Amino acid sequence: MTTASHEPGPRSGPHKVLLAVYALFALAAGARALVQLATQYDEAPVAYWLSLAAAVTYALGWYAIRQASVGHTGFASVMLWVELAGVLTVGTLSLVESDWFPDASVWSDYGIGYGFVPAALPIAGLLWLRQQKRLPVGSQSRDD
Repeated sequence: MTTASHEPGPRSGPHKVLLAVYALFALAAGARALVQLATQYDEAPVAYWLSLAAAVTYALGWYAIRQASVGHTGFASVMLWVELAGVLTVGTLSLVESDWFPDASVWSDYGIGYGFVPAALPIAGLLWLRQQKRLPVGSQSRDD
């Protein structure tokens, strides 16, 4: 069914990509963390709990970015900055205090194990959000 001309259009390409990557990372980081916590807990509990925290952050980021597409940008802004702070903090600590991380977390070494996507993702989200905030309220994309 087509959308009436007075209603906002469908999600933008960048918005769809952000949602897909956030969903993928929430599932991947969550599954990895749960398996590691259940089977290897004693090896590196801090890293595994941090991976679970990253998964929760990605899930909340997915929700926040979805809501931002219809004008609710406050929560998205907070979540993206929290995520970026987490990546930078854990990434730096994993390099400076490597003995704290006998096994990598999702955010270790700024997400090197995931092609640095964990470091790039909140930056991409913040750039998208900045553009989203500049759009007039009536022209913001809509979630179907």
